[in-house]
Formats: sequence, C-alpha cells, structure tokens
Amino acid sequence: MSQSPPIEFTDDADSLLHYGRDWTRFWTPRPRAIAFPRSTEEVLELVRWARATRTALVPSGGRTGLSGGAVAAAGEVVVSMDRMREQLAFDPFEPSLSVQAGMPVGELQRLATESGLFYPVDWAAAGSSQVGGSIATNAGGIRVLRYGMTRNWVSGLTVVTGRGEVLELNRGLVKNNTGLDLRHLMIGSEGCLGIITEATMSLTMPPPEQSVLLLGFSGLEAIMPVFERLRRELSLSAFEFFDLASTRHVSQGSDRVFPLDDACPMFAVVEFDDPDQCNQDRALALFEQLTESGHVLDGTISQSGAQAAELWHWREAISESLAARTPYKNDLSVRIGRVTDFLRDLDALIASHYPDFEVVWFGHIGDGNLHMNVLRPEDWSVEDFHRAGKQLSPKVFELVQRHGGSVSAEHGVGLLKRDDLGWSRSPEELAMMAAIKRQFDPDGILNPGKMLSPDLLS
Repeated sequence: MSQSPPIEFTDDADSLLHYGRDWTRFWTPRPRAIAFPRSTEEVLELVRWARATRTALVPSGGRTGLSGGAVAAAGEVVVSMDRMREQLAFDPFEPSLSVQAGMPVGELQRLATESGLFYPVDWAAAGSSQVGGSIATNAGGIRVLRYGMTRNWVSGLTVVTGRGEVLELNRGLVKNNTGLDLRHLMIGSEGCLGIITEATMSLTMPPPEQSVLLLGFSGLEAIMPVFERLRRELSLSAFEFFDLASTRHVSQGSDRVFPLDDACPMFAVVEFDDPDQCNQDRALALFEQLTESGHVLDGTISQSGAQAAELWHWREAISESLAARTPYKNDLSVRIGRVTDFLRDLDALIASHYPDFEVVWFGHIGDGNLHMNVLRPEDWSVEDFHRAGKQLSPKVFELVQRHGGSVSAEHGVGLLKRDDLGWSRSPEELAMMAAIKRQFDPDGILNPGKMLSPDLLS
C-alpha cells in the first residue's frame, strides 16, 4: 500500500477472506487490502487518495448482505467501518440518536432501550449488521408491517461522495422543504454514490407488551383471509410466513421439536399488542373462528416473553439453518393483494423446471415480500448450482414483472441481481440511475460493478 494515507490497513490472508465477502458464497474474495478509518475525516482522506490513484473502494459494514453488495473480488480496497462505532449525540426531544456508521444495529436498539425509547427496524442479523450498511441497503425486517423500512427512520446523514466531498444531509430536521432531499438518494444506494459515515436515527416510544400467535394453515389460499381478519381485529406488528420445509431445517439445526401439527403445509408467526394480556381472549376467539372456517388447522399463543421468543425462533432461525446448503435466494415482492396468486404461480414454475430442487419459502406476507430459497443439492458444486440458479432467475423475474412486482424487495441488488434490474426498472429509470452514479462518483471508484452494470455506465 505505498503512498497510502496514514490510516490503519491490513492485508493478511485471514482478514482479506473475512472482510472480502458477505453472506453470499458465489464469489471468491480477492481484496487488495482492508482499510479501517476512524472518522469522517479519515474516510474523506481515503476517498481522495483512491480517486487520485484510481483505486476501487468497497464499503463494508457487518457484511450480512445476501446479494454480494459487499464482495471485493477484483483487487479493491475494502473500507471497513469496524472502528467507527461511537455514539455521537442523543436528543430526547426529537427523539433521536446520532451515531457513527459502524455501530451495530443491535447496539443502537440497546441504547434506545436504555433511554426508555425504541428503534423498531429489526431482523435476525441485527446484532452483527451495522447502521451504515442497513441504511445503504434500506433494510426491512420483520416489523415493516407497522414501522416501515429503514428509510422511515433516517433523519440525517453524513456522507463522503466519490468526488471526495462531505455532504451533511438534512441534519436531523423534522421539517426541511429546501429542494431535493439527497438523503433519500443515499438510502438504498449500496455504497455506489458515497460512503455513509454518520447517521441520525429517529426513535419512537416502546410498543406495549406483545403476544405471539403461531398458526398452521390449511393451505396457501387460507393465508391472506387470515391476515386480513387478524389485521382488522388485532393491532398487528408482524405477520411472518414460512412453509413446512422451513420448520424441518430449523428443527435439525437447533435440536428442537416444532410445536404444531406437521400436517399443516404453511405457518405464520403473528405478533400483536397485548398489554397485560388484555387481548388474549379476543385472540383465542379469533383462533376458534378461523379454525371453524377451515383456514387454520392448529395454533398456539405465547403466555410469556420467553414463550414468545421461542415461537419467534421458528421464523428467525430459518436463514441460518439453510446456510450450509448455499441457497440460491430470490427476495421478491408484489402488492399485498397479489401474494397468493404470485406464490402459486411461482411454486408451479419452479416445480416444472427444477422438480428435483428443494425450495424453502418464507417471508413478510404483511408487506408482500417473499423469500424463495432454492437449496443446493449436496452432490452439486457451488459453481454448477449458481449457474443453474442464474438460468432459473429470468423465468422467475418474468413472472415478477407480470405480477407488477420487484426483483429485490429488501436485500438490495449488489452483484447478484445487478443484471436483472430491467425486470423492475424501465430503461429511462436505469439511464437516470447511471447519470446519478456518474455525478456523485465520476471516476467509478465506489463499489464498482455493484447495483449498476458497467454497460450502463459506459
């Protein structure tokens, strides 16, 4: 790293492997080195050096992404935010927390709780994912139904652009109608426009005590009527769907016995407000009515926080339980009312083209987001399986387009879906996205090859 700025670097083999990839395993990490800045000023210095030397940079948070957005496979310098984890300010009046981008989301949640407040965006990897990465991918999670995506909770950003300029965006203001809000360009931009170094995150009051229903459905057609009924009559914060195959993988991975009848093909974890368990009778009455209608075959309700956590485990542990099978994932969404038709068509499509592949389904039915996980057969190489997945994807995305959906609901684009944006974005939109990329990063040094294909930028 000759003539590099005075920032901590490392290039030992273990670090290159560790920091050079995210949770995807389809690319071999080959970073040149790992940089560990400690401040916005050091990130600025690093970007200016990279621009002068034409060195590609890959911003890196907790690397829990599933689209290859943090992969460094072409000699890039990884910019790790691991040394930027400090709390910068707490404002009890807004309320908000200002933090460096490398703070884990779980730590942000803990600090909010200590102040008697709540940061509501949550997902299974919140303990290891970082605030900056969650903003750069506009992370969703399990409670989008009530609280929305990360975008809803970002009130200010400090960003170092690919031009080597520092932008202070919105500054935590609640009201600010002074033209274009560039903050929202950075949210979900996957580090392609700038490196997020600091963020002001809005907080809210903690929710009331909650209880959890675990329901087993009679079939696909039962899910949406149950969702509509429960949303109307209970105050829902989550409605998370998964199939029977998911329960078997979680059971094998955690040595637990699933508590419901395995004759049910599909299940849901349903979380609802239940202060002092005042809604238990109403929830049980609804359960009985849904059972009588034939929509629900089995179910159980939590009686304590520990029981609620146990029921949530069957949803939250799915991704980890599948990791050894190197799943080919598709993170898809359609409008909520089209979920049933879309899932039926998608299941039929995969069965017709790859009848021997095992497919595991789960997702956030309450916001139209489905996670399709095609599992790698144990006798297949990762490379051969990735090729098969790439052959399947256009058929899947054509179906998504027909249903008016998105090829990436919450996991971002990265390398995995870069060449598939045309299924969800018009040529005019893609051209504008490329023009914005060139404006913020004229030399193409920030996360090159991610989100936008080189052909669009040429």
